[in-house]
Amino acid sequence: MEMASYNPGWLVLVGILVTLSLPYSHAFWGNENKIHTAVFLSPKFVLGPGSVENRFYFNVDFPKGHIALKSFDAEVIDETGNPVPLHETYLHHWVVVRYYVRKGVEISKLDDLKKVNRSDYISGGNSGICQNGILSQFFGLGSETRKTSTHIPDPYGIEVGNPAEVPSGFEEQWMLNVHAIDTRGAEDKLGCTECRCDLYNVTDDEYGRPLRPYYKGGLLCCYDRTQCKVKHGFEAVRRTLYLRYTVKWIDMDRFVLPVKIYIFDITDSWKRTPSSTEINAEHKCKIEYDIESCDATGLGNDGCIDTKRISLDVPFGGYLIYGVAHQHSGGTGSALYREDGQLMCSSLPTYGKGEEPGNEAGYIVGMTTCYPKPGTVEISEGETLILEFNYSRIRHHTGVMGLFYILVADDLPKPMHTLRTVVQDSIMVVTVLWAAVALIGVVAVIALAVHYQFKREGEDGYEAIGM
Repeated sequence: MEMASYNPGWLVLVGILVTLSLPYSHAFWGNENKIHTAVFLSPKFVLGPGSVENRFYFNVDFPKGHIALKSFDAEVIDETGNPVPLHETYLHHWVVVRYYVRKGVEISKLDDLKKVNRSDYISGGNSGICQNGILSQFFGLGSETRKTSTHIPDPYGIEVGNPAEVPSGFEEQWMLNVHAIDTRGAEDKLGCTECRCDLYNVTDDEYGRPLRPYYKGGLLCCYDRTQCKVKHGFEAVRRTLYLRYTVKWIDMDRFVLPVKIYIFDITDSWKRTPSSTEINAEHKCKIEYDIESCDATGLGNDGCIDTKRISLDVPFGGYLIYGVAHQHSGGTGSALYREDGQLMCSSLPTYGKGEEPGNEAGYIVGMTTCYPKPGTVEISEGETLILEFNYSRIRHHTGVMGLFYILVADDLPKPMHTLRTVVQDSIMVVTVLWAAVALIGVVAVIALAVHYQFKREGEDGYEAIGM
C-alpha cells in the first residue's frame, strides 16, 4: 500500500489546538517575568542580657532599578548565620522605609538626618493614611516575621525605582529600623518585651522629656541602649547579631499591575467631619495602647477579651489584593469589615509551642494573611470601613499594637473582565476543532480502507487472468 501524502493542514490544526490549550496566565498576561532574589544583612548590632537595639540604618543594601517588589522577609541571626529564638532576642519590630536624598548628601544614621538640610531629604513613604509620615513603611513585622507571608500574587507588585517618580537631582534610598530586646536572664521576659517602664527604670523618654504619669509601658521606655532588669547574678556573653532580610522582585513591565500600601491603626482618633474623606484629613495614629486585665475591672476570665473597633472613611478606592495584621503577645485576631458587617479580610495569630526559632512557646510566631480573589473585594473611595482588634485580658498588657496592612490595586488584569466569555468560547472552539479532527480521521480511515480494498481486488483479478 502506498504511503498517504503529507497534508500541512493537519499541522495548522494541531497548532491551533495547542495554542488554545495554553494556561490562561500565559495566554493573557504575557511571558513569565523572572523572579530575582537577594539576601542582605543589616549593619551588625551587639546585645547583652537585658539590652536594647532600636536604631535606624540609612542607605541600606536594596535591589536597584525600576522593579516590582514581590516579598520581603526577615529574621534575627547570630554571627555564624544561625537564627536566634525569640526567647533570647525578642524582635519587637523591623520596618523598611523609602526616601529620596539629594545626590552627594550622605546619611548613614539618624543623627546624620537631623543635620541634613530639609530641602535635601524627601520622604518616599507609602500611601497612608496616618499623619506626618507615621507608619510610612513599605514592609514591617515583629515577632511573627518568620511565619507570616509577605508574598504579593501575580500579576501585582509594589513598584519602586521608577525614574519618573524620583525628584530631579535626588536618588532613591532605603532606611531599615530594627528594634530588638535581649531577654536572656530577664526577671520578667514578657514585661521586657512589652517595654514596662518600671523594668527599664525609665522616667524620661530618649530626648530627656518626662513621661506622662499614667504612661506605664511602651516604645517610650525601651528606646535604644536602655536596659531591662535581669535576674541577680545572671551573666551571659554579649553577642553580635544581624537582621537578615530576603527581597524578591521582578523587572517592571507592562504586565505588572502596581499596588498601593495602606496601613490602618486601631488607635487612630479620626472623626468624621465635612472634609474627613480628603487625603489630608487628620488621622492621629498613636501606634500603641494598653490592655487592662479582667481582674482590674472586676470581670472573670471567661470571655475576657478586649475588643476595639473604629470606623474610617477611606480616602481611596481600588481592589483589595492582600491584608495582614500586626499584634503583640495576647493578641487573638483582627478583621476588616464593611459598614454593613460584611467581612473583607481577617488575620489571626499563630502562637509557638516549642523552643526552636519559629516555634517559640508563648510568642506570636505568625499571622494569617488574606488573598481575596482579584475583583471580589472592591473598596470605594469614601466608603466607611470598620477595623477591629482583639486581645486577651487575662493579664495586663502595655504597649500593644493594632496595625492592619493592606495592598490595593487600581486595576484588575484585563482578562479578568472577560475571562468567563473567553473560557466558554475556547471550550466551544476546542470542541468543534476536535470534532473536526475526529471526523477527518474517520473519513481518512474509510478512504484508506476503500482504497486498499479496491487495490486488493484489482491485484487479485490480475493474478487470476494470468494463471
